Amino acid sequence: MGKDLKLAVLIDGDNIPSAYVKEMMEEIAKYGNPTIKRIYGDWTRPGLNKWKNLLLDNAITPIQQYGYTIGKNATDSAMIIDAMDILYSEKVDGFCLVSSDSDFTRLATRLREAGMHVIGIGEKKTPDPFIVSCDRFIYIEILKSRSKENETSPSNKSEKKSVDKVTPKVIRLISKTISDLADDDGWAFLGDVGSLLQKKQPNFDSRNYGFEKLTPLIDSTGMFEIDQRVGQGKYKLMYVRNKKR
Repeated sequence: MGKDLKLAVLIDGDNIPSAYVKEMMEEIAKYGNPTIKRIYGDWTRPGLNKWKNLLLDNAITPIQQYGYTIGKNATDSAMIIDAMDILYSEKVDGFCLVSSDSDFTRLATRLREAGMHVIGIGEKKTPDPFIVSCDRFIYIEILKSRSKENETSPSNKSEKKSVDKVTPKVIRLISKTISDLADDDGWAFLGDVGSLLQKKQPNFDSRNYGFEKLTPLIDSTGMFEIDQRVGQGKYKLMYVRNKKR
């Protein structure tokens, strides 16, 4: 997605921690311009008080939704109805759904069916059906780690943040993706590899494994060759291929 594309950011206030809203909005800005920013919840509940100053600082509009029935999530319904209204208004090019709740799986699928680009943001506990219904899914824990890293004093920066292990399954996914795109000599353009990995697994993100970019993640495994080439205008292009065994 280009940064000039318009995004509707809809946040499930009942289901997302408030502490990292600033980092979350900075992340969303990488993928487009958040022209609509709304958060849904019952603002009469004391538990949502911590959101209030954050909403002002980030220009997020709170939408009041009373819980009419015990055991039913009225916030989900309000968010889904708003999303469809925004879709039919044709004012945006994509949506960012911020929740760890699988109840938004059908909404994400419906928005994509309508040609919208859908980004999901939620905690690692988010069920797989919601994750795979998005074009891209970003774990909020990544943003937490980055925030803590920025706050860490120089003397503590050697401390390792909690990251996922690069398992044989991850290596096989990368290897198969490179093979899918490889030329006759086995080389694949790294940008295409990253895009296809995202399509195959929307929550694939090098930051989950402690790497800011895909190149150092691939290099760390020792299983792939990397070739840096000069493109038009002296731009550097990265190519990768599976090492011959």
